[in-house]
Amino acid sequence: MYNLKERLIKILFTVLAFASLFFLLGIVFVLFKESLPIVFELNIFKFLTGTHWYPTHEPAEFGILPLMMASLWVTVGAMFVCIPLGIGTALYVNELASLRQKQFLKPVIEILSGIPSIVYGFFGMLIMAPLIQQIFNIPTGLNALTASIVLGIMAIPTVASISEDALSFVPKSFKEASYALGANRWQTLIKVIIPAAASGISTSIILGMSRVVGETMTVLMVSGGAAVMPRSFFDPVRPMTSTIAAEMGEAAVGSIHYHSLFAIGLILFLVTLVFNAFAEMISRKYRIKLGLDR
Repeated sequence: MYNLKERLIKILFTVLAFASLFFLLGIVFVLFKESLPIVFELNIFKFLTGTHWYPTHEPAEFGILPLMMASLWVTVGAMFVCIPLGIGTALYVNELASLRQKQFLKPVIEILSGIPSIVYGFFGMLIMAPLIQQIFNIPTGLNALTASIVLGIMAIPTVASISEDALSFVPKSFKEASYALGANRWQTLIKVIIPAAASGISTSIILGMSRVVGETMTVLMVSGGAAVMPRSFFDPVRPMTSTIAAEMGEAAVGSIHYHSLFAIGLILFLVTLVFNAFAEMISRKYRIKLGLDR
């Protein structure tokens, strides 16, 4: 009876594991299937490098370079916010905070990571946008800078939580050996602890970038929604995710506009795939360096 239960549980988990793979393959298949007509109906080079996105004009123009540049600008800006604050928070919680402070800060960070994105969007619209507009004396606060700051704040809990977990897994013997050799606390932190946890820290950064790149509702609310080439962080922009969210409901099924939006989704999928592959390469490099993998 016990062997039967164990076998059934094994079969159940095997089915669940392959179901995840099946759903992933299904998503990839749909993205490729719905994006493929673009190859025959549009010039791919102009689609990727065109500087005008006017799907409702006559004639319509489908150049996604402004959308890709908007996503790039917003992602880079968000990384300048979340990486130093996230890793700094993780270092403080793991290495400097007292036990009482750690017991308070850890749950707070976890709670922040669970706040819905639309709440961050309201925060950006009602507080950050007017503040940015007033500080820099610009026509509108709904721009790439506001989107970068809000998305950076959103990604801080992801970077901080995973980085702190990585730091906590560094063996105590590493610290003790460093102190025994005469290193002070700062030298131990910079030369020993951070390199030993570099795999987890790099993973946290990649996951933070993935959240920023794939975020939809927040950028739709605070980026300004202008599908033009950004010239500065003060310009309104429209990243790829917000373009799909704003226009998919209005695009006629089977139209060029419809297939173009799926093509944008495929590009986002490929970008995320590259991020994860890059994270795995970094992770493997540091595992080999530390002798944890071969």
